[in-house]
Amino acid sequence: MNGWLAIAAINGLLAVASGAFAAHGLQGRLDAHALQLWETGARYHMYHALALGLAAFALRDAAAGAATVASAFFLGGIFLFSGSLYLLALTGARGFALVTPIGGVCFLIGWGALAYAAMRLKV
Repeated sequence: MNGWLAIAAINGLLAVASGAFAAHGLQGRLDAHALQLWETGARYHMYHALALGLAAFALRDAAAGAATVASAFFLGGIFLFSGSLYLLALTGARGFALVTPIGGVCFLIGWGALAYAAMRLKV
């Protein structure tokens, strides 16, 4: 079993559910700005669920260490970036916005680690 692939699939499911919740459950309950924040969180959630899936395939090779680092940072970015946007949209508490850039940096580190893993892959 590839645990990271399972985590990627679960995050893909959650990202789709989040987008559907925004479209059907939050419409009319949140103002336009809050809804936009939620949708941005859901979009980046899906992008990085897919990135987790991509990294999971690199785990089978010599690049496994870098792929694990990439996966961990992608998951951390989902929690910090998307999670803070979800909470900000729901609560309006500006303190959550302070966490969002940290999640963005996690995404950047994840992509850098995935690029390194890709260069080490033996295809």
